[in-house]
Amino acid sequence: MSKASSAELPRTVDPYRLAEQNIVLEGEIPLKALSRFGDSVYGFEEDAVCRVQLSFSMDSERRRMVQGELEAPVTLECQRCMGPMHKTLVSSFTLGLVTSDEQAQQLPKELEPFLADDFSADLWSMTEDELLLVLPPFPLHERDECPAREALEAFEPDDSGDEPAKKSEDNPFSVLADLKKKH
Repeated sequence: MSKASSAELPRTVDPYRLAEQNIVLEGEIPLKALSRFGDSVYGFEEDAVCRVQLSFSMDSERRRMVQGELEAPVTLECQRCMGPMHKTLVSSFTLGLVTSDEQAQQLPKELEPFLADDFSADLWSMTEDELLLVLPPFPLHERDECPAREALEAFEPDDSGDEPAKKSEDNPFSVLADLKKKH
């Protein structure tokens, strides 16, 4: 397997040629160049980058695929305290390279389609799509690290001691659980 490494991941490549040659690309993409992603997060360092590794290959049925791993440090907005929280987004994915919707429908379920032209694929756009997919829908600090923890404790008592047993008795749906046990 050949391996090409660079400081910055190329923006466009011929993915079919790379798959036929089993090429691995490693590089970085400046987060500030990914505008859709930038609009979806609280922020990131000015010089922050997404580290990317992409392995192009063909399976036994000669389908061209790309397996990828990425990592990007970002700042998200905690949905509990509305303050910034630092997180490293990580993703591993396997995509099937296709040139049409018909080809995409023929892919096995374990492969997500990646639509590319015959000789050109935008790796930065593909990476941005994957970053958007791994964004947590409701980012939250860990309970003990959240600046709003004092307010939380007033509304959500700590789950220690005998408290869980009492909660199940007070649960209005505990009657349903009892009915389910009887059947």
